[in-house]
Amino acid sequence: MTTGDFIWYELCTPDSAGAAAFYAKVVGWKAEQSNTSGVDYTLLKLGDRPVAGLITLPPEQMPPRPAWFGYVAVEDVDAKTAEVVAAGGTMYKPPEDIPVFGRFAVVADPQGAVFLLFKGQGEAPAPLAMMQNGSIGWHELHAADQAEACAFYADMFGWTKDQAFEMGPMGTYQCFTTSGAACGGMMTDAQAPRPYWLYYFVVDDIDAGLERVTSGGGKLLFGPREVPGGAWVISAEDPQGAIFALVGMRKT
Repeated sequence: MTTGDFIWYELCTPDSAGAAAFYAKVVGWKAEQSNTSGVDYTLLKLGDRPVAGLITLPPEQMPPRPAWFGYVAVEDVDAKTAEVVAAGGTMYKPPEDIPVFGRFAVVADPQGAVFLLFKGQGEAPAPLAMMQNGSIGWHELHAADQAEACAFYADMFGWTKDQAFEMGPMGTYQCFTTSGAACGGMMTDAQAPRPYWLYYFVVDDIDAGLERVTSGGGKLLFGPREVPGGAWVISAEDPQGAIFALVGMRKT
């Protein structure tokens, strides 16, 4: 586990079984129940490798709508939580231990995009290749102000700027790296109700992936659109209302 890297992904949903079936169909993940620590939790696995989780929280703890969240690895959850708050961010859940697994906190950046801080116990498995089918291939922040967000995450986790692309009236799309490798991008999104992180799941054929989304009860929000490097992307909403994205090549 490298400090500052995204190392886990979690969907908060009111229907774990329905969501598990949907993502099994769309991305190819295999669902497996995990009742560790008395929490009803579903692992989503690529082969034998867990890549994400599904959880249904008590009503008072559920987010306003179903959503995907990313975990960022840190050396000290308590200290980093305090740093986020001191920088103008918000703490939604104070640091807490997950027996056997590690310690986490739920926070938001100063513009309101939610993510989690995590310090694991023991050695983490080697990361998946960014564009391996079934992996998380890109992390995209829809911010209220891209430049300010970029500065916050650079200060907080040491992320560095990579390529930048001009998008006309939408401003600059700023790519960033973690651990020296391309990891995601940030953009100003004036249309978003609030800033949020969007996670891209890798599929082998973007058109086939889109067909699986719609036939599985999801809804297309954007795309398909070609992006630099020759891949294509879509963003979509799953049957429960969580927003996600797919990235893959176009075979036809």
